[in-house]
Amino acid sequence: MRKIAITDIHGCHLTFKKLVRDVVQLTLTDELYLLGDYIDRGPGSKEVFDYIFELKNTGHKVRCLKGNHEQVLIECIEGHGKFSAWLSYGGRMTLDSFHVEYPNQIAPKYLNFMDELEYYIEVDDYILVHAGLNFMTTDPLKDKSGMLWSRDWEAHTNKEWLAGRRIIYGHTPIMRHILEHNLSKLDERQLLNIDVGCYGTYVSGYGHLSAFDMTNQQLFFQENIDDMSAWITHAKK
Repeated sequence: MRKIAITDIHGCHLTFKKLVRDVVQLTLTDELYLLGDYIDRGPGSKEVFDYIFELKNTGHKVRCLKGNHEQVLIECIEGHGKFSAWLSYGGRMTLDSFHVEYPNQIAPKYLNFMDELEYYIEVDDYILVHAGLNFMTTDPLKDKSGMLWSRDWEAHTNKEWLAGRRIIYGHTPIMRHILEHNLSKLDERQLLNIDVGCYGTYVSGYGHLSAFDMTNQQLFFQENIDDMSAWITHAKK
């Protein structure tokens, strides 16, 4: 049995499926942990959710965290005035994948799924979170905003609080070779960012989706095979 973590799929459903099916070769005895940001930028946000539902319906063990992109979509529906901002960083591609004009038109089963996602998971000696932990607070696991939005927090890591645990996270893309190097330092750093910028096919060093086998401390990679033209055109405006 393996415990596998993947983060920041961002609507790249073909890449996600190929990574899980053909590269990782997920089995019914494995556990899959998804660390948020399923939507936006890529062409298949709906299809990402559909594949997650398919995996669960066929007996695969899947647990999912909330990312900041899911949170903003929910806040758009709740009337927090973030609709324009959400569109600017990839929300339009999500709406197109659902064939709707506004977030509140997305089918309830998808909205409920996003709204009810967990903020962190503890498994074995790992803490799984979307973005990071705010170590400037007494209990980093109570700061939901920090878990969704944190950047440049690593220097404040409290290793005494971690007590030997490692944090696996995403949110801020890094290049593949940096991830591979950081894995070799995992015991020392106790941190591993596994987001290698799947959506960023136009940026050298990005454009892959990674999976981390926490059981065997092994990385898997799949180059992006989705049509990212809509996002690339939008991003370069």
